[in-house]
Amino acid sequence: MKMENDLGRDKISRLVMRIAIPSMLAQFVSVLYSIVDRMFVGNIPGVGAESLAGVGVCGPIVTMIGAFAFLVGIGGTPLMGIALGEGNKEKASTILANCFVMLCAVSLVVTGLALALKEPMLRLFGASDVTYPYAEEYFSVYVMGTVFALLSMGMYQFVIAQGYAKVGMCSVILGAVLNIILDPIFIYVFHMGVRGAAVATVISQAASAAFVLMFLLGGANITISFGGYSYKTMLQVLKLGFTPFAIIAADNIMLITMNALLQKHGGANGDTLITVNTIVQSFMLVMTMPLGGISGGTQCILSYNYGAGFSDRVLKAQRYIAALCAGYTAILFVLARVGGTVFASLFTSDAAIKEQACWAIRICTLAAVPLGIQYCIVDGFTGMGQIQMSFPLSFWRKAAYFVAIFLIPTVAEAPMIFYAEPISDIVSVMVSIPVYLFSIKKILRKRENRLA
Repeated sequence: MKMENDLGRDKISRLVMRIAIPSMLAQFVSVLYSIVDRMFVGNIPGVGAESLAGVGVCGPIVTMIGAFAFLVGIGGTPLMGIALGEGNKEKASTILANCFVMLCAVSLVVTGLALALKEPMLRLFGASDVTYPYAEEYFSVYVMGTVFALLSMGMYQFVIAQGYAKVGMCSVILGAVLNIILDPIFIYVFHMGVRGAAVATVISQAASAAFVLMFLLGGANITISFGGYSYKTMLQVLKLGFTPFAIIAADNIMLITMNALLQKHGGANGDTLITVNTIVQSFMLVMTMPLGGISGGTQCILSYNYGAGFSDRVLKAQRYIAALCAGYTAILFVLARVGGTVFASLFTSDAAIKEQACWAIRICTLAAVPLGIQYCIVDGFTGMGQIQMSFPLSFWRKAAYFVAIFLIPTVAEAPMIFYAEPISDIVSVMVSIPVYLFSIKKILRKRENRLA
């Protein structure tokens, strides 16, 4: 297939827009996977609130499972992008082949572990006697489709890494649209309830995985080959992918911990607070997943030009990426204040839950713009293979969050835990910006000297 974008020669401003916008839209649409599930589940007659809380308990665990796709996908794509920038297509093909095998193997291991640890995980992460049956029902079905989830998300990264942003967007839209169609059919028409939402998601992910694999087997510039497997290559992928994997895993551990703390300190309102948090985190997904589409999708530009030694193009691209990240999060900051109640109404008709969810959404988005800059810096370093920079910057934010969620309940009521999000976003960017400004030119000069 003809290349959509020439990563080394196209005008940077147009290149960033042509890749960032489809990647952002793809991730925005992919949010619908969880949003639509939660919308329909939350409106099941008679048991909507309990069902929504049960699915909310599953949410962070499900996303943590998905983190394994990024362990391999985002671990492999910068390596492949740098190889393409160096003009080494054979090396790029070998990296893709190794990553495909790794994703297949990881899927099997994760499925087995998730099924074996299902009940203790759900109990530990906030499921009560009331919400556990709904959490167990959803999780049991979803886990059986782990291979489709990991292949669709992981191999999607290699489509974007080659500059095929529109193809990647189509793969995500296919799954999301199918999920929207199937959800009401399985939940309401077939009366499958929470189980129906999970079945619809698995089928949709299987369709996305099939689309991506068909393209990478025959339509892309670099296609999946078989053979040339190397432990050295796999270790390089895991080393680089550990940062995004750990970031996502830590994010979900934070959400799981938050649910547990809300249950513990919320007393009789514990289940209600988890329902509120499920709605809040759905809004945060609307902000962070498209934001990740901008900062993560454009990594291919940084990887390629870093590999080629085009420092000016790297710096120029990062300026445009930062502007897009800040602009998008600014829009979501405003929407949180003018549309929070409308958003909460999609999930529940309970006036008290809607009011509390709207308040919490506004709190969690107080530092939305600094969060956008943080994403740009961390993903930018990862795209250039600089895990020694991205890893500590990311975990500085996680550390601040963990400290906040444990300290706040000791001095304030349980709902105030929601302030942990803006606190960590502000603290993290106060460190990330100076580190970036101090180090980026040194990193680029080192690359230029290596190629000289």
